[in-house]
Amino acid sequence: MCLGTTGLTGMYSSPMSQKPLRRVVVTGGTHGNEMSGVYLVQHWLQDPRELQRPSFSAMPVLANPEAVATCCRYIDYDLNRAFTSTILNSKATPDDPYEVRRARELNQLVGPKSSDQAFDFLLDLHNTTANMGACLILESSYSIFTLHLCHYLKLQNPDLSCCVFQYLFSRKESLGLDSVAKNGLTLELGPQPQGVLRADIYSQMRALVISAMDFIELFNQGTAFPAFDMEIYKTLDRVNFPLTEDGALAGTIHPQLQDQDLEPLKPGAPIFKLFNGEDVLYEGDSTVFPLFINEAAYYEKHLAFMKSEKITISVPALSALTSASTLAL
Repeated sequence: MCLGTTGLTGMYSSPMSQKPLRRVVVTGGTHGNEMSGVYLVQHWLQDPRELQRPSFSAMPVLANPEAVATCCRYIDYDLNRAFTSTILNSKATPDDPYEVRRARELNQLVGPKSSDQAFDFLLDLHNTTANMGACLILESSYSIFTLHLCHYLKLQNPDLSCCVFQYLFSRKESLGLDSVAKNGLTLELGPQPQGVLRADIYSQMRALVISAMDFIELFNQGTAFPAFDMEIYKTLDRVNFPLTEDGALAGTIHPQLQDQDLEPLKPGAPIFKLFNGEDVLYEGDSTVFPLFINEAAYYEKHLAFMKSEKITISVPALSALTSASTLAL
């Protein structure tokens, strides 16, 4: 069906059924201190006209209101790791963490996950403290529709440093909020400190969301999109901070690596500066591309950065909807 230069055949999910998207949801505040999505969704809750298009309805949702109220990433449990079938389908108890309860509420609101009743598309808005620009995050399996959406966002926003990141899960099921809908995409924009709103990042995210709504409208109205080749970054593994025997940090990101997200990292390059002054060098046997360098939210995981490889994939054309499908609107 589709071939990439590194043998990605089979990484695509089944193509989206050739039907218009009628119900779209835009979520912000999945992490309560990532402020661009928080303030955009709060604005759209007051005035949603910017999201609406003739062929579909778009619903803004503040995903984690309690975390937003306290301006923290989460209250008890990372909400963006709570959307597994095990959590969503388990029996509720009085001791459930807040985010587990909220995940079930969101699943009922925009799902249920993996059901015919789920929303057609979910766009989840995030910020990172890392110097990643505008990052479009896909799961390990994704639809041709979503790839065309990413391509359209890049074309319509040429002034943005816009990359596509394929996050490969070691597990079989996605944990993220965007997996509740039939198709989804995460926007990750930075650098922006936690709990801070930057006008430039806010405006960039707003432009990307508006472009995404435009693309869905074009698709619904019967526009065909040609095949293309696209570079994406595919997860390899994670690199943890150096730790002391008692689990404390033994060093930090090396100045030569700081802010170099998506730049080539070659074997022998310094990656950490230990507190005793020594440099730790990258010992890999090939060049990689780091992401989420020194991300503040990942200190609790001791995660210093993620390694990825840059590949080119060939994406087949997205055919136009039939006239009968468009008329059904």
